[in-house]
Amino acid sequence: MLKGDLSLKQGDFLLQSGAFEIETSGISVLFGRSGSGKSTLLRAITGLDKHTRGSLSFNGERWQDAKWRLPAPKRDIGFVFQDAALFPHLSVRGNLEYAVRRAPAGGSSLLELAERVGIAHKLDQSVTTLSGGEKQRVAIARALLSKPRLLCMDEPLSALDWRAKGELLPLIEELARETGVPVLYITHAPVEVERLASRVVFMADGRIERIETLREALARPDSSLFDEEGPVSVLEGRLSAPNEHGLCAFGEEGERLWIGAPTHPTDERPLRLRILARDVSLALDDPSRISILNHLAVTVERIDPPKDGRVTVATRTTGGQLLLAEITPWSLTRLELEPGRIIYALIKSVALME
Repeated sequence: MLKGDLSLKQGDFLLQSGAFEIETSGISVLFGRSGSGKSTLLRAITGLDKHTRGSLSFNGERWQDAKWRLPAPKRDIGFVFQDAALFPHLSVRGNLEYAVRRAPAGGSSLLELAERVGIAHKLDQSVTTLSGGEKQRVAIARALLSKPRLLCMDEPLSALDWRAKGELLPLIEELARETGVPVLYITHAPVEVERLASRVVFMADGRIERIETLREALARPDSSLFDEEGPVSVLEGRLSAPNEHGLCAFGEEGERLWIGAPTHPTDERPLRLRILARDVSLALDDPSRISILNHLAVTVERIDPPKDGRVTVATRTTGGQLLLAEITPWSLTRLELEPGRIIYALIKSVALME
């Protein structure tokens, strides 16, 4: 458990986190608008700014209190920044060896980790010749080679193109799972939260507003994760092999959806499917002569007040997962929807979060 209450003044900005407890497992995402205090909180937690005040402990070990602070190097934290922060005068191998020399013995070898992150064939190149995505792979490998107890990632994908982001998101998730190193990950992109987060630390105006699991965050009608694209559902399930039509079944019987085959191989672990509420229609009966493939029987759980001429209807699948739909107030009246009623969700578009 990462437990504390921190304050830090930087120029005109004041961080006053309030008391917090963040579980040290999986990926905890610090989310908020630019200027909300995410990076300042990370600096305070890591000990990078000696002006930090307050208390902080990591898994029961005291890192800071009113009279004492553990220096940042002794906290055994790995860092991955937006600009990778590699040593430009060193090769890829040289950057990785720098971390190895300063790390305790044991763990993955340099070559093993370079293979795992996909930069083994670049070891003897100058880092100045790498693409943005390749530089971040080196930065991730360097951070892990330092044998950290905590990995901090400050908007590591924000400067990359969509292809590099699509390749690095699953890599970050897989490495967190394989190594067991807890991750603090900063982003202001909801899709990265929905892809990676075990829990979400919502920030605004220099304070932690709330800490929730991803499911809890997506169940709130006023979630700031919905500010860009409207309400979103994230379903979890496993994927079958493609059928003769090139489609894979996602999920279990009763809440199975058909999607196109993924671009990258997947293992047996649960995957996440992202569905915009505006891409879900509702019907009282299950239509048969229709081009939309994915129909699910769902139960209405709640109906949110109208907003911007739309109504969000929260439903539950037979497996208990939350599925949101956006309809007009007129459609709500025509269908006579109310909590507890069994209806059909017609899902026009889905996106597998590979």
